[in-house]
Amino acid sequence: AALALPMLAIAAAIRFDSKGPALYRQRRTGFNNRPITILKFRSMAHAPDAPITPVRKNDKRITRLGRWLRRYSLDELPQLINVLKGEMSLVGPRPHAIDMQATKRAYAEIVAEYAHRHRVKPGVTGWAQINGARGSVTSAAALRKRVKLDLDYVARASLWVDLQILLQTPRAMWLGK
Repeated sequence: AALALPMLAIAAAIRFDSKGPALYRQRRTGFNNRPITILKFRSMAHAPDAPITPVRKNDKRITRLGRWLRRYSLDELPQLINVLKGEMSLVGPRPHAIDMQATKRAYAEIVAEYAHRHRVKPGVTGWAQINGARGSVTSAAALRKRVKLDLDYVARASLWVDLQILLQTPRAMWLGK
């Protein structure tokens, strides 16, 4: 409830900044490899028929406001609705888009243990994010690092670990780590 007003202001700002809807929906892999549709504030130019391609640094598709929203992870706030629906948790491995690739290979081909990260619900924030592994995955090494951190979380998930991650998330967000 406390975030409703800021989220409404962000949605209005997106509508004034560029054409298209304020919310963006994307299919991602959830708990037990089940597909879910996550919500995000739209941070890129509205192009519903364009193919889904990973975002790169200085991507021309990102709007002026979108650059700021992404820097501080405010584009992720609508995923709290996914949490309320029971599709996501506040803390867990971030859900990746279905059929994502790095170096023209599926994530599961690069990291054999990739599917193990789906043994828990995906989260709005996670161990990988507070340890600097966030944003686009552009190399096999970056994917391996992120999956290792995700699997570390899965192996030791507890209320205490979740609380630590939740407490560290604002600092990671605002420092742009």
